[in-house]
This record gives sequence, C-alpha cells and structure tokens, in this order.
Amino acid sequence: MTSSASRTATVAVALAALGGPVSATAQQNGEAPIRYPVTRAGDQVDDYHGTRVADPYRWLEDVDSPETRQWVEAQNGVTQAYLAAIPQRGPIRERLTKLWDYPKYGTPFREGGRQFYFENSGLQNQSVLYVRDDARDAKRPARVLLDPNTLSADGTVALSTVAVSPDGKLLAYGTAASGSDWQEFHVRDVATARDLPDTLKWIKFSGASWTRDNKGFFYSRYDEPTGGNALTNVNRNQKLYYHRLGTPQSADVLVYERPDQPEWGFGAEVTEDGRYAIISVWQGSSPKARIYVIDLVDARAPKVTNPVIKVLDQFDASYEFVDNERSTLYFVTDNAAPRKRLIAVDLAAPSAERWRTVIGQDKDALEGVDVVGDRFVATYLEDAKSSIRFFDLKSGAPAGRVELPGIGSVVGLSGKRGDADFYYSFTSYLYPTTVFRYDLKARKSETYRAPKIDFDAAQYETKQVFVTSKDGTRVPMFLTMKKGTPQNGANPALLYAYGGFNVSLTPAFSPANLVWLEMGGIYAVANLRGGGEYGKEWHEAGTLERKQNVFDDFIAAGEYLVKEKYTSPAKLAIAGGSNGGLLVGAAMTQRPELFGAALPAVGVMDMLRFHKFTIGWAWTSDYGSADSAAHFPFLRAYSPLHNLKPGTRYPATLVTTADHDDRVVPGHSFKFAAALQAAQAGPAPTLIRIETKAGHGAGKPTSKQIDEAADRFAFLVKNLGVETAAVP
Repeated sequence: MTSSASRTATVAVALAALGGPVSATAQQNGEAPIRYPVTRAGDQVDDYHGTRVADPYRWLEDVDSPETRQWVEAQNGVTQAYLAAIPQRGPIRERLTKLWDYPKYGTPFREGGRQFYFENSGLQNQSVLYVRDDARDAKRPARVLLDPNTLSADGTVALSTVAVSPDGKLLAYGTAASGSDWQEFHVRDVATARDLPDTLKWIKFSGASWTRDNKGFFYSRYDEPTGGNALTNVNRNQKLYYHRLGTPQSADVLVYERPDQPEWGFGAEVTEDGRYAIISVWQGSSPKARIYVIDLVDARAPKVTNPVIKVLDQFDASYEFVDNERSTLYFVTDNAAPRKRLIAVDLAAPSAERWRTVIGQDKDALEGVDVVGDRFVATYLEDAKSSIRFFDLKSGAPAGRVELPGIGSVVGLSGKRGDADFYYSFTSYLYPTTVFRYDLKARKSETYRAPKIDFDAAQYETKQVFVTSKDGTRVPMFLTMKKGTPQNGANPALLYAYGGFNVSLTPAFSPANLVWLEMGGIYAVANLRGGGEYGKEWHEAGTLERKQNVFDDFIAAGEYLVKEKYTSPAKLAIAGGSNGGLLVGAAMTQRPELFGAALPAVGVMDMLRFHKFTIGWAWTSDYGSADSAAHFPFLRAYSPLHNLKPGTRYPATLVTTADHDDRVVPGHSFKFAAALQAAQAGPAPTLIRIETKAGHGAGKPTSKQIDEAADRFAFLVKNLGVETAAVP
C-alpha cells in the first residue's frame, strides 16, 4: 500500500470553525441549522490488489495529534449543543438515575473457607468486592476487601480481574484505567485488606491462576512497548509467566513463549487438586484452541519449570477445560459436535480415538460445565434461553435439572467438587439479576440476594418470535414491551443485536432499557448468525465471506417489526456496539430507508484497516483480512466506511466512541462520522459523541453509563418523535 497523506495541522478544525455540511432538520423545525466542523479531506489512496481505494480521513487515526484533538473538541461541542437543546434530556437522565439506584449483587464464590462477592449499593461508579470470613455463617457481617471507587476520583479505574488464593488469604487483582485493555496486577492480604509490594505491568487479555502452595500464580503479558503509541500499537508475542510472591516482576519465571508464532496467546489454569497447569493456546478470536499441560508433580511444591507437554496440538476445535480426575482431563469441545459435548482425555493416551464422550451432543447448545458436589452441572441454551442440567459424574447419565424462574439467562455459577450447594445468578429483560442458592440434597433453589427496583415489571412482557431471513434461515428475536401494546405501526422500537465471534446474546437486565419501555418503546433483541446461540455452525454461518448473512438477518428483523406493525421505518432505531457497531453501520448503509435512527457504538467501521491496530489482527478469524486478495472483495462490499454514498438520505445517527478505546481504536468512528457528515443528503442529523477517559466499555463508571444512556434516548426521542409523557 502507498501512504501519502499529510498530517499537517490545520486551523480548519479549530473549536469555533464552522462552514462544513449543514443539517436541514433544525431548519424544518424552525431551529438554527446544525453546522458541522470542517473535516479536512486528505489525498491518501491505497492500492488493494489492483483496486485503488481513497482514505481521505486517514489523519484521524492519529488520535493524539493536535489536529485530531481539535477535531474531537469541535465535534463534541456541536453534539453537546444539539443534545442540550432537547428538553426531555434532563427528565430522562433523572429517571435513569432513579432506576439505576438499586443494589446489584454478583454471584458469590468461596475460597479457603471464606466467601467473596461483588456488590454495588446503587449509583457507585464501580462495584465493591466484599469478603465474609466464615463462608458458612451468613449472619456474620461481610467487610470491604477492595473498593475500586477509592482508586480514582472519577471512578475511571476499574477492577479487571480477581483471583483468590486456594487458602483464601491472598487476592491477586488487576486494574484498568480509563477503559483500557492494559492491566496492572497487585496482591492484597485478605485479613488486613492491605496491598503487598508486588506490582505487575503490561498485562492484557489475562487472568491469574494460583498454584496450590499459595506462593504464586500464572499470568500472561506482553513486552513493554518501546516506541509508538501504547494505545494503538499492535499486540503480538504474548508470553506466559509465573510470579512468585515477594519478588519483582523482573524475576518472574518465563514459563512459555512462541516467538515463531507471534499471534499465539496463552492462558493457564491450575487444576483444583494442584497437580497440573492447563495451558489454553489461542490464536485470534477463533474459539479453536490447543491444549498444553505442565505436570506440577507436587501441589505443595509445584515444579512450574517442568516441561510443557503438548496434549492437543491442533487448532481443530474448541477445548474448554472443566476439571480433572487424576490424569483424566475433562473438556467441553465442539470437535465432532457443533453444539458441543463433554469428553474425557487421558494424559497417558490423549489421541482422539481414545477420548471418551461423557455427555453427548444435544439438540441445544452446551455452554459450559462445572463439577459441583460430585456431579456435572451443565448450562445449555435452548433457543437463546438458559437451562441448568445435572449429569452423573461417572456415567454422564442425566440426573435432573434446575427449575429457573422463566425465560432468561444464567449469568454466573459457582461451586466446588466437595460442596453441598452452589450459587447461580439469573436475569432477564424484566428480571433484575438475582442470586439463588441451590441445595443439592434438597434439590431446590432459594433466593439468596434479590434487588428491589422502582419499576412495575408486571405491566410489561417479553415474548420470543422467529424471523425468516433472506435465505430462509429461522432467526430468533426477543420482544419486550408494555402489555397490550397495539400493533398499529406507531410504536417507537429499538432493535439491538451483535452477531459475531461466537457470542450468544441472551436475555439480560438493563435499568436503561426500562426508561425506553416506560416511554412506550419496544425493545427488540435479535439472535443473528455469527453468534453462538446454536453452536459452531451458527457461528461460522456469519463469518468471512458469509458475513453478509448477519446483516441480512438483522435487516430481516427490522422488516419483521415493520411488517407485523410493531413499528414503522420512521419509528425504528437500531443499536449495537463493537462488532454490533459494524452491524449497525452495515445495515444503515445497505438499507438507509428502513431505519429512522442509528446508534453505532465503538464500531469496527473500516474493514480494510482494522487489523493494523492493537488486537485487531485477532479478528481476522471472523472477518478475514484485506491483505488477502480473496478476502478484500467481500470486506470492501460491506465495510461501513467504504459504502457511504454521497447524496444519500441516511437516518439520524449518533455515533459513540471513546478516546481511550484501545480495542476498537476510535479512528474507526472518527473516520465514519466524518464521511457520514460529508455524504448525508437528507435532513437527519449525523453526530458523534466522543467520551473522554473511557475505553471500549468494560469498567465504564456508572455516572458515564447514565450520561451516555440519557444522550442516546434523548436523541431517539427527538428524531423518532417519541412521546415522553410516561416518564415520571
């Protein structure tokens, strides 16, 4: 490729600069027209396998340049002025704040006789980690072990991972600042709630797993960046380390690396008996894995430098470690089972012909398996709804199931082999996340922690429908709305989806969506191909050259809502984040007339260059790469940035991103917003909201979540003509 774009700063994007494209919406309403900041169009042109493609806004990829910073400030100024003029914005934010202010509980877990759990009192920016020193004494008061709200003044430092030592005395935890994927690890004494001197840096995409001597843990990291921008630099050559307590990071043991395979990553998990370290080798975002093992020999004095044994040494399928019985390892896999099965692998004879199927493939997708109370506890998806089933530990025979409260999702399950009970959390669109304790002997659930919210869920309902996609595929969709909502085409509707990376989009509770429902809105969630709702085949049907299936499914969901008169194009909004932001961008460029508003968040909008930043190269397993002559045509065919056509009437669009997003770098959204403003021929506004001191989404403070939700819904109220009398 050639690179000829100048990065010279220009006064054209100064804060007060006007004279760019003008929106006619305000003129129609008797308001002053929107004047967008001028965005300089450079002369960058790249050659892709003989096809020349212009990239006039390449300079916006340099997020730290003075020119880009001025552009961000100018765009935010225009967007905030527009949003501030919407009278319903304040009441919406007030209602959001009131609905958000309820206690939220995480699923408890036990280590070393202690119980640990997260709790948020309501509006805390970050949830707090508590410990109860006697796990069996529910009356014993818990105490604060780690409050991340004290780590920054504005709540932008979040916990990214926690791992308690087997004896329950030490906590390894990771923190991430401003939404970055970069983590810093620390170790805290549980008894005193004070940190030890241990500090580990340059960690990404890693947890921690303790050895059973409680003297150290495995983790994965990258080399410290030596140049360029740590926010956007490509991340390769991850290495697996072992950290011994009380020693500097420079003394950590390098357990495994593969300089010949720079795109491989590693995650280690120590078995509950302490005998083995199970190393899962990953490449990109594919669920396929290799499994390597270190025989630690003695749990009391583990030999972390013992040779790495290659047990399953092909990226031929997914393998998720469950537990072991001496040298027999249990894995959930999609090898010869696209909806997954549980297999037993003997380390002495690990070849596929010697595997034993413990739980066979079912018509429903197997999500995961735990061993609790000497039985297998398996979670399944039945048409994107959760179920929990039991199986005998020796024979794998079915042994009953848990009766769940209804249509919803199991979002946490914790227990150990010797426990007499386990905890699980259940949630749905109208059911705030509730923690249950299941008594294995009595075979029944009891409510353990249930929040109370200022919302009458009885007035609303969730139902599941099935949409026929372009090629005849049956696609499930959940609809949540007020009971008795008329199908007259006049209802505002918000359609949300993701459709990628084997991610299953199951029912989940959001206080923000309650405000939408109270305003008479319909909330629709479509389970598109590319996700994991029906297993491997469903996922792969939405990847590479088949990615258009995902967009077809989404468009079919929108057409269904219109055809069945739940809404009309003028009242239909679409939303999605990350890969879902790509989804929204593709849908609005392919069918702009079908939607009244679009909310693409932190989206992958430039499908020709996504792999050149941070971990973007890892997404080529789902997307492909423009470096490939075979992949370039289909990527170019749907890339949102490259399919904006000047002179087109696009729906009202509010692009959202963050200036510290180091997963989907903000240049994607910057370039898309600039190109959209230049292309828009219709009256609808095309704005970008750029959050500062935030990243891709994980760890975002409550205050920022509320602010962003208020802005999104205010934008929809104005552009879909939503009546807001229902908002208290």
